Amino acid sequence: MKVAAVVPAYNEATRLPRVLQVLTACDCLHEIIVVNDGSTDNTAEVAQGFARVRVLNLPVNRGKGGAMFAGATATDAEVIVFFDADLIGLKPEHVDMLLTPVLSGEVAMAIGVFRGGRFSTDLAQILVPYISGQRALLRDLFLEVPGIESTRSGVEIALTLHFLRQRYPVAQVVLTGITHTMKEEKLGWLRGTLARWKMYAEIARAFARYTRLRDLRYAFSLRGKQGD
Repeated sequence: MKVAAVVPAYNEATRLPRVLQVLTACDCLHEIIVVNDGSTDNTAEVAQGFARVRVLNLPVNRGKGGAMFAGATATDAEVIVFFDADLIGLKPEHVDMLLTPVLSGEVAMAIGVFRGGRFSTDLAQILVPYISGQRALLRDLFLEVPGIESTRSGVEIALTLHFLRQRYPVAQVVLTGITHTMKEEKLGWLRGTLARWKMYAEIARAFARYTRLRDLRYAFSLRGKQGD
């Protein structure tokens, strides 16, 4: 199966190289796409400096969901693996680990969760693993999610809820030694905190949009069966 890596990036010029250095060394990837999501820095120029990398330039910022959608529609690969542009500690074996359950046909989507990177990101992914940006999945199933291009930072929760609703098999894959740069580190405490709350609001909107009452009933019925 053809595999494309898609990296949505907004003002990530200083952090993007450490991710692309790893992805360009992976033979399992047939295509690497960086979606420059209306950046105001030189993210596009940095990405263009890497062999094997194709850059899509969006004229305005569409948010993470819009950037991921643009990358998914720009390839004919059967499998897409998404990576955040600000990762620290990514290694080629992490890429293989994330892809293996999907390429083997075991699951339709594999979600990578951090362990052993640093406490703050480990804790966040223990509490809410299903909003991780590191995931491999079948491209056709990504594109069937209604309105996915307008979800912005809610894209991961929208994907997770859609796959669970459709009963598509999903697995978590532990990625040891990975973390990422926090918003407060990128933007400073005040701007970073405001950006974080904006992200939480977009996640909440996506949760409300993609959650249905019958899904909650199903979840509670499973919980009740587990307690019997």
